[in-house]
Amino acid sequence: MKAVVQIVRNAFVSVEGTVVGRCERGLLVYLGVAKGDSRETASFLAEKIGGLRIFEDAEGKMNLSVKDIGGGVLVVSQFTLLADARKGKRPSYSDAADPHIAEELYEYFMEEIRKRGIPCEAGVFQARMEVAYTNDGPVTIILEKALP
Repeated sequence: MKAVVQIVRNAFVSVEGTVVGRCERGLLVYLGVAKGDSRETASFLAEKIGGLRIFEDAEGKMNLSVKDIGGGVLVVSQFTLLADARKGKRPSYSDAADPHIAEELYEYFMEEIRKRGIPCEAGVFQARMEVAYTNDGPVTIILEKALP
């Protein structure tokens, strides 16, 4: 499982011109589910992302989590994070999980975020989406969890 996590001042995702998910101050998370990922993987990443101390405190030090600031999370599924472009010019997506498994783990990941008391909205799995956001910082963290 791979996640690109960005601090945003605001973010929203639209499908066919209709906003389906939004987040004011908080995190935009692009999430890619890989073959071999499990609920354990999703729980681990939800815990990690929910607790990341990447927001500034009163002294300007990155010391607060999204929960600490009362922020939310917008999660957008993105299998292209699993692209392998080491050979040739056309990326391979063979490391991406089967869509049925990926969708179940994507939904589970969001449940795990919400269980931690963090508001969480989302895009639409496998839809063509438009994502608009204002980065803050900018701060971008890439997380990957592969189980042995």
